[in-house]
Amino acid sequence: MTRRLLILAAAGGSFALLAGAFAFQYLGGLPPCPLCLWQRWPHAAAILIGGLALFLPGRVLPLLGAGAALCTAAIGAYHSGVERGWWEGPTTCTSGGVSGLSPEQLMEQIMAAPLVRCDEVPWEFLGLSMASWNAIASLGFALLWIAAARSRT
Repeated sequence: MTRRLLILAAAGGSFALLAGAFAFQYLGGLPPCPLCLWQRWPHAAAILIGGLALFLPGRVLPLLGAGAALCTAAIGAYHSGVERGWWEGPTTCTSGGVSGLSPEQLMEQIMAAPLVRCDEVPWEFLGLSMASWNAIASLGFALLWIAAARSRT
């Protein structure tokens, strides 16, 4: 594959995942949690990097694209662990214990809680959540970016 095709595939993959996320949100009625939103930013960066890398030579931009893909893959893997209860997520988007709270403090915690929690899986396919699929696909995109950086054509 040529450098140009590798860049198009990697940036196009990020575009497809980002478009899918917006489709799930606006057409499917599944609002994103904070971790879902964090996963979107590196995809947006990869798309911009891809646009530049198509016209500018060198390895720096494809390596930055690989970094963006690895970043969203890492966030997706972290989010998957939060969803599966392997570790706690940010206190702003996961449920926590209520022991030791007064009724007033509990009510305050409930009222301040976000509507969409990071530790619940709103959709899955083949036993994997959107965050898991994002992590897997983004690792593949990182490999495409790396191949583009190494390509001589």
